[in-house]
Amino acid sequence: MRFVWAVVAFVLAAALIGAGIAQRTIFMGPDSVQEKVQIEEPAPFILLDGDVLRAHPGAQTLLIQGDGEIFSAYGRTADMEAWLADSDYNQVTVDDDGSFQVEHIAAPDAEDDAVDSGDAATEEPTAEDDPAAGGRNPAGSDLWLNSFSDTDSLSLDNLRLPEGVSVLVAYDGTENAPDDIVASWPLDTSTPAAGPLMVGGGVLLLVGLILYVLGIRHQRRGRGPRRKGPGPLPVTEPIDLASLPAGERAAIESSASPAKPRAADDDVQDAEIVDEADVPAGGKTDEKTEGKSTMKAADPARRRRRLLVVPILGLTAVLAAGCSSDSWPQLGAPEATPSPTPTVIAPENQKPPAVTEAQAERILGEISSTLVEADTNRDLDLAKTRLDGPALTARTTDYALRTAIADSPVPAAIPTDDVEVVLPEATDRWPRTTLLLSKSADDETVPPVLLTMTQQDPWSNYKVTNIAEMSADAVLPDVAAAWLGTALVPDDSAFLSIAPGELAAAFADVVDTGEKSASNGLFDELSQKLATSIRDSRQTVVQNLVDNGAAETSEVSFDMAPTDTPAVSMTTLDSGAIVGITLTDAETVKPTSADAVIRFGDNAKANALTGVSESAKGVVTTYEFQLFFSVPAQGSTEQIKLLASRQDLVSVEVIK
Repeated sequence: MRFVWAVVAFVLAAALIGAGIAQRTIFMGPDSVQEKVQIEEPAPFILLDGDVLRAHPGAQTLLIQGDGEIFSAYGRTADMEAWLADSDYNQVTVDDDGSFQVEHIAAPDAEDDAVDSGDAATEEPTAEDDPAAGGRNPAGSDLWLNSFSDTDSLSLDNLRLPEGVSVLVAYDGTENAPDDIVASWPLDTSTPAAGPLMVGGGVLLLVGLILYVLGIRHQRRGRGPRRKGPGPLPVTEPIDLASLPAGERAAIESSASPAKPRAADDDVQDAEIVDEADVPAGGKTDEKTEGKSTMKAADPARRRRRLLVVPILGLTAVLAAGCSSDSWPQLGAPEATPSPTPTVIAPENQKPPAVTEAQAERILGEISSTLVEADTNRDLDLAKTRLDGPALTARTTDYALRTAIADSPVPAAIPTDDVEVVLPEATDRWPRTTLLLSKSADDETVPPVLLTMTQQDPWSNYKVTNIAEMSADAVLPDVAAAWLGTALVPDDSAFLSIAPGELAAAFADVVDTGEKSASNGLFDELSQKLATSIRDSRQTVVQNLVDNGAAETSEVSFDMAPTDTPAVSMTTLDSGAIVGITLTDAETVKPTSADAVIRFGDNAKANALTGVSESAKGVVTTYEFQLFFSVPAQGSTEQIKLLASRQDLVSVEVIK
């Protein structure tokens, strides 16, 4: 029966192992589903709606093949449609039955471009490059959440695009986009029964082999050679020694004398060499001899059985190790961890933030690297691609001074390695603004930088408009999360302690009149210190005229005033706002006598900016102040707090 059960175990083992291997080979289906995008009418751009990549569950893979440098990016669908508003492109969507639909959208005619200034998708482009259909390179745009490029073949793997995000495909915007596009999604190819089947088959194989070995052992013991004992001895009768002759009787008595007992060692040696085959017929072996002989005969058989078990266990281990996690049932899989409810609830009609946190950090890094290159080469045209408003005005003067004065310091680079705050405007229109606070993680001597950057239209990149160094004593108010965004406060808002449009004039009055100003009590201690330092610098100019003996022949006046640049105001969580303003402080020196002239002397900056060394009618030196304040809500008892400040020389002009 042992052989019968061994055969049954072998058959079941082969069936189980074969079934497990078959599940991982011939019975396993494809590992992905693929669908190709069919483009009939070529265009410079292809816009794949997010629903196309979500047509099947799982991570999305997009394979784009063409001839040349292929570009692809993904971003918000509304933003991409706005960027493509004046271009020819093919839009790929998903029909109700799950099939792909391709719609060719032609660029609007020039006479039909009736622009609605409130509609972001139809605003006329103001970018420097040609906005004609098919003539705009999508590479390098700040509008994309992420972008990719490669030569001849571009694969976007493991995409998980959320709703409202689409993918753009193009070359350089001048030639038709590549049309060999295949989208694929992974299929579940796990076979949780394959591993247990193969391991179970290995166990049955082991059992079968054990039964087979036991059967052979039993058969050998039952059929081994058996020696028959000798027949019965003849009956003997006692010999009468007295009747024998004396000589024979002496011989018999000598042969019947007891033998000398053998030593115990001799018994052991004899017992060790005795085997069953050497036992004389009808004789018996000593118990020690029999035990040793049996033990010696059993040792080789035991070793053979152990040698059979080793490869069987090895085979089972190989089968188990060759199975991946997809071949086993996933028991005790971790449950999904619920995400915490946001502490700030977005309103139902909340617009999306202008940028994501990662997008803002990437843009700031590009701005910083561009300005470093522009500052090093004093390239104003390059600086204009990333600066605007007061920030550009300050850089223009700096480049002129460094061209004329060789030892002028290069402006400090914007730190980008630790972006602490990203506060984007929540809007789907243009222009759109984002406020950032960035620090240096390695150099504590570099002050944190607070700045605002603005994108004027879908075709333009973000440009820094206001930038200032944050004071070590300043504390930024709590602001909304980057994923929520915030809103701009109108200049005439009545919901703040002072309207953003009036803040610059109020602070200028504090600087000019000091404690006599009606707005003096509105500002905190840091603001008062800044105002005092400005007044002290003015007094230094007056004292220099006295020291140089020019006080009797000249006069000096000062005037701080707001610029034409509108304030940038963004709401905070306490119903207040962070307000960025720009002011100018004009220092005018005039002669009081017709015979007197104003000489610049050792003022190298005045000489460099005016091109002369003296003026008969006077000179006006203008400084620009970029300031950020935290303005509390209307009715609050808190003061207006200074957050960051920056002072730059912007012009020296001779009065004509």
